[in-house]
Amino acid sequence: MTHTRTFTFLGTGTSMGVPMLGCDCLVCTSANPRNHRYRCSVLIGTPRGNVLIDTTPELRLQLLRENVKLVNAVVYTHYHVDHLFGLDDLRIFPLKLNAALPIYCTDEVEEVIRQAFSYVFAPGSEDVPVGMLPKLELNRIDERPFEVLGETFTPIPLQHGRFNVYGYRVGNVAYCTDVSAIPDRSWPLLEGLDVFVIDALRPGKPHLAHFSLEQAVEAIQRVKPRRAYLTHMAHTMEYDELMRTLPAGIEPAYDGLKFTF
Repeated sequence: MTHTRTFTFLGTGTSMGVPMLGCDCLVCTSANPRNHRYRCSVLIGTPRGNVLIDTTPELRLQLLRENVKLVNAVVYTHYHVDHLFGLDDLRIFPLKLNAALPIYCTDEVEEVIRQAFSYVFAPGSEDVPVGMLPKLELNRIDERPFEVLGETFTPIPLQHGRFNVYGYRVGNVAYCTDVSAIPDRSWPLLEGLDVFVIDALRPGKPHLAHFSLEQAVEAIQRVKPRRAYLTHMAHTMEYDELMRTLPAGIEPAYDGLKFTF
């Protein structure tokens, strides 16, 4: 039996966000809210609760903007600051759940969480009242599919410069942020998609750790999804211009964009 889920873009920007500090370019000074981009994360709403993918430094602001009352689980793509360092904002949710918040991540991500947020795991932290510290239940993942709130998450191994990251497929939707190359073994995981969300940092000049706009379009045309959205966009990506010039079926995402699947 199928059921409806919602997919919400909480943030669609680069590690520096848009507007970028100290910049007065046309995009950074744009009055169009679709050119304003928090750091990249998404929320998947399911019949059994909300699954957050990544915890950006703007997490509190993102969840307030979307009126999200509860996060039931968190899945991480990788450990970079722009995807991880909002973790402390999660501490309200174990209080609401009356249980530790399930976290799904690789051993690499878990190691960084334990280092960067060592106070969460320090001796005696288990005695700190719920709500003062993030109470987390860390679940180790690898390339095998795993279940969260009744949904199957299939990891999609990606290259992000010299780093290994995961995209995720849920149903016929794939979310692939922070990617500079898609390994051969990952292409079959992208077959038969309804929606493909893919990293597209900037037009023209290639980047060591991210797809350019042209590389993203090439990947989309190879995957042939019904619909595709671009994310992780820098301040050189102007929303209205992209809407005018992109091939049919490809759109720039924007913060707050939602769809059902």
